[in-house]
Amino acid sequence: MDTESAAADEPAAGAGGSAAEGPGVEGVTAEGPAEAPAVAREVFGDRYEAAVRYTELLATAGVQRGLIGPREVPRLWDRHVLNCAVLAELLPPGSTLCDVGSGAGLPGIPVALARPDVSVTLLEPLLRRTTFLEEVVRELGLENVTVLRGRAEEMVGKLAVDVVTARAVAPLDRLAGWGMPLLRPHGQMLALKGDSAEQELADSRAGLAKLGAVEWTVISVGEGTLETSTRVIQVKAGESPGGVKAATRRAKAARAGRNAGAAARTGERGRSGRRRSR
Repeated sequence: MDTESAAADEPAAGAGGSAAEGPGVEGVTAEGPAEAPAVAREVFGDRYEAAVRYTELLATAGVQRGLIGPREVPRLWDRHVLNCAVLAELLPPGSTLCDVGSGAGLPGIPVALARPDVSVTLLEPLLRRTTFLEEVVRELGLENVTVLRGRAEEMVGKLAVDVVTARAVAPLDRLAGWGMPLLRPHGQMLALKGDSAEQELADSRAGLAKLGAVEWTVISVGEGTLETSTRVIQVKAGESPGGVKAATRRAKAARAGRNAGAAARTGERGRSGRRRSR
């Protein structure tokens, strides 16, 4: 999500990077982030230079397009990019991930940079944001990232992943209603939160159970790596992520897909028969 809305949920921290003109943006003059902290090389490995470029794009094109607040630029590295990248610690090898309400690509792009083995879908409903995300993915050459325009509730039955992530998108109870139905059985939702994590979780326990969650907790990631660790609400799903309503919607979508496939095959046979009759 955009970092202006993220500010209320995320802990304050440091900075890192250098200025550059954003993709397809003329006349960008925003001041770039400070030099990348040394730990960025450890977190991103051989994708360090791509992480630096992404941070530059956030500081320039991201500000120009209203996706990043100008006051966030000096602290992009610690408060945003690295704060999100350490989420990679929680991801199984070769997993699939959907970043709901991705905004400027946080946390999806830092996670994709840190974990090239993970297939990441950036799900975002707003055109100006998906345009930015597509440009960033293309410039950074992120073959493990797909940008998808749409709302989470529209993707039930069309998209199923091992992990759903979100940052500063909505309160936990509402977020779970959007994210849990996109999970495969026994998947997990990871919501980046700040000091509100325990209270949000306490207020949402009953709703999480109705949505098919079987385990939930608040954990910290990046300890020993970041000066301020990232607080995450981890929600693990059971056999039916999203509950009864989501199961019904998935079944309906599956039937619609089978019917569409059958209609296409019937049409193809009809066209083939007409060609032979000639």
